[in-house]
Amino acid sequence: MDYTLAPEYRLLQRTIREFVDAEIAPIAAQMDADDHIPQSLIRKMGAAGFFGLPFAPKYGGGGAGELGYCLLMEEVARASSAIGVTIGAHIGIGGEAIYIDGSAAQKEQSMPALCRGDQLAAFCLTEPQAGSDAANIRTTARRDGDHWVINGTKLWASNGSRADVLSVFAANDRSMGPRGGISAFIVEKAFGGITVARLEEKMGLHGSDTALLIFDNCRVPQENVIGPVGAGFLTAMKTLDGGRLSLGAAAIGGAQYGLETMVRWAHAALENGHPLAARQSIQWMIADTAMEVASLRHMVYSAAWMFDQGKKVSREAAMIKAYATEVGARTVDRAIQVHGTAGLRHGAPVERHFRDERIARVFEGTNEIQRLIIAQETYRQMGYRA
Repeated sequence: MDYTLAPEYRLLQRTIREFVDAEIAPIAAQMDADDHIPQSLIRKMGAAGFFGLPFAPKYGGGGAGELGYCLLMEEVARASSAIGVTIGAHIGIGGEAIYIDGSAAQKEQSMPALCRGDQLAAFCLTEPQAGSDAANIRTTARRDGDHWVINGTKLWASNGSRADVLSVFAANDRSMGPRGGISAFIVEKAFGGITVARLEEKMGLHGSDTALLIFDNCRVPQENVIGPVGAGFLTAMKTLDGGRLSLGAAAIGGAQYGLETMVRWAHAALENGHPLAARQSIQWMIADTAMEVASLRHMVYSAAWMFDQGKKVSREAAMIKAYATEVGARTVDRAIQVHGTAGLRHGAPVERHFRDERIARVFEGTNEIQRLIIAQETYRQMGYRA
């Protein structure tokens, strides 16, 4: 097995890193302070091909697959988790739901504008009574002639206020449960009947908008149903598998930043005339972090390769989501410990990363839910009932 990146991926990685260092890193702190991502940066990322990177060239994408997408997420999140979430909600789940199970006509209609970044996508699954329990969604979809009428509430929709296209999941027949009773829809904001009721004020990820959306008799054409009627829950689960891989890649970026910051500070800061880097306790924290980041990188990129080969990665994705987000949290916590009081100052880069990392253990399925998935998949692989 060859674990080295092919030349085209190394070039892609270098190109992304140069863009991030020039365009995102210098304004990351200001975006956090303003709680706003400039539209000019969205346009630049679109022009750079970020928004269509994993998708097929025939739709205007970069054809880099999940592997290329993970490279993008790692580099971007090293500078700004808020930008990582903005891209992830657009590519990894909002656009991916259409790309995975949409018809050829739907993809030809929706994907080119999404790939160019002319339109942003969002993923609308979570509800007030259905967070980790996605099978219990209350939003309804009622057939009315050649349209579906959607009513309900979706919350924690990343890109919710900025998105032009929404991948929305609604119950078409509650009596059938998740396997047959939930459908997925491509919903354009232009259809009407959608209100941005609230933007959440979060402890971290400032700049990435998170919206509460209300659907009030939103009429969606029949041709905008993604896949067969009633198969939406399966679409959501397949989409989240890929989203969790890219979330792991973003966690690598955050953890790598924490490691680099720890090392720089430990060599620059003095205690009794000697650099902190000479202390064994500091070296152990750096060593533990280096080991975890290296193992996480292998986990993510091997699973990304599997995903691109069409292999099922539910177990791997759950492992990565749980492990990666916990590694990210430990890394930034250690970075603050190494910095001491300097790391606690509001506006310090490690303080911003600390706030940003916390949410990752909650969204796209809590880490407790990931452990249930891992256990159930392990049972199945060993021939036991889940």
